[in-house]
Order: sequence, then C-alpha cells, then structure tokens
Amino acid sequence: MAISSTLVYRADKEFEATNQAGNTIQMDMYPQEEKKNQSPMDLVLSGLAGCAAVDIVSMIKKRRKTFVDLKVESVAERAEGHPAKFTKIHKKFIITSPDLTDKEAERIINLAVESYCSVASSLSPEIEMTHSFEIIQG
Repeated sequence: MAISSTLVYRADKEFEATNQAGNTIQMDMYPQEEKKNQSPMDLVLSGLAGCAAVDIVSMIKKRRKTFVDLKVESVAERAEGHPAKFTKIHKKFIITSPDLTDKEAERIINLAVESYCSVASSLSPEIEMTHSFEIIQG
C-alpha cells in the first residue's frame, strides 16, 4: 500500500502538507516562543502517540471494557547538533475506564506500542522508548 503527501512552501519557516485524501496540516520551524504550528519533529511525536492511541482504544472496546477517555503525554529528548534526532521518547497513557484493570491496560499498551504501531516500527531502534500508564476509574 502506497501513501503520498505533498509539501508546499507558504512563507519563510512555514509549510503546508497535503495527503492523498486532501487533508492538510500546517507546520513551522519558528522558535518555541513564536510557534503557530507543530514542527516536523513535533508531528512525529504526535503521530507516534496517535498511532498507539488508535489501537489502544480499539483493543479496550474489543475486550468489552468501558472506554471513557484517553490522553497521551509524550516527552522526548533530542541529540545535540545535527541531525537533532530523537534519543529518548517516553509516553504516558492516561486511560479513563471504570472497569479496565492494570494488568489489561499493561497488555493492551504493550501490544499497541510494540506490535501494532507502524510509526514506532518506522523509528530507529536506537531510540530508547519507554511508556507508563495511569487508569482513572471514571
């Protein structure tokens, strides 16, 4: 299966990417205090969280557990110099479910992150990736 994306220049340090379905996303390379949009590295981190989240929600529902909400907090460290690639990524999954157990959550998250997430599988194995979770019984 092939996918495609077209990136166009909008202004200095500003770009717009459009996928094959016509969906667009803005990105910029401004300093943090001037940012209007996510940077390419922000998008990779967001994509990693989103990829795992889709599978986590699906697996919780397939197990007939009550799913209320999911939040993923991601923190990454980058190498000094160029390329400033990711060296460490930690994701904290905060799941709101009144009947999901810690054991079930751990299994689901491990499967999502380590077996099903194509974004994680596409990243360098040199990146130290860790994760944790919290269940809110809401």
